[in-house]
Amino acid sequence: MADLNRLELSTALCVVLMGAALPALSAQGTAGGQSLEQAASDPTASLMSVQIQDIYTGSYHNLDDGSGNAVALRAAVPFQTGSLKHIARATLPMITDSPSGAEGVSDLVLFDLMVFDQSWGRWGAGPVALLPTASDDRIGAEKWAAGPAIGFTARSGKLMWGLFDQNLFSFAGKGDRDDVNVSILQPIINYALPGKWSIGTSEMNLTYDYEKHEWVALPLGLKLARLVKFDGLPVQFSGAYEYNFDDDDVVAEWTVNLTVKFLFPL
Repeated sequence: MADLNRLELSTALCVVLMGAALPALSAQGTAGGQSLEQAASDPTASLMSVQIQDIYTGSYHNLDDGSGNAVALRAAVPFQTGSLKHIARATLPMITDSPSGAEGVSDLVLFDLMVFDQSWGRWGAGPVALLPTASDDRIGAEKWAAGPAIGFTARSGKLMWGLFDQNLFSFAGKGDRDDVNVSILQPIINYALPGKWSIGTSEMNLTYDYEKHEWVALPLGLKLARLVKFDGLPVQFSGAYEYNFDDDDVVAEWTVNLTVKFLFPL
């Protein structure tokens, strides 16, 4: 029953996030002057999307045998308060396989990014929060955390590059669990190819842990994507490979990500 309540809470929060923003969608542009395939890879783009991502971990550092898999659900909704543009995003991972044997819903991450268009691209800033919605304490932090997020993307023809930074600091939760005090840096490089193809970096979440005073994730990855349309609905399919160079703990060594992202430009 507790697991079901956590799942219902996570789902309800995602629905509320989208429902609250939908009435304001009519004030948004299509993709801020970007091509649709480029905007689909831009976390600062004012573009409504729903994506399903399968993340397979083939092996782990410091673990002789074991693999893992997760399915991440993500919804991004642009909305407007007065003249200020926002992007609200919710990410809910669901663990389907892990070395510990734990499965279920993991922690929900929400952010509200206020974005500002510039002649060279776009930048944004806002709050990000971690909610302890995990159905099993082995796949969740059991901590509430929040902090600032800031990022930018610059565009030059077919090339887009930038950096996105999220910071989470614990303020409540179970006292016997480690605090969540991290900075997550995401480098962004994307190049548009002919035929609606694009190539660039994967999500590459470089993570620094202030509790351990060290980097706990140093991935390097490549992503290949293609935009197609089904009865007028744009859908981006992408595949990515990442290798994690941090090997101090039992952490993912390499992962393969397959993503389907449904786009709703106005």
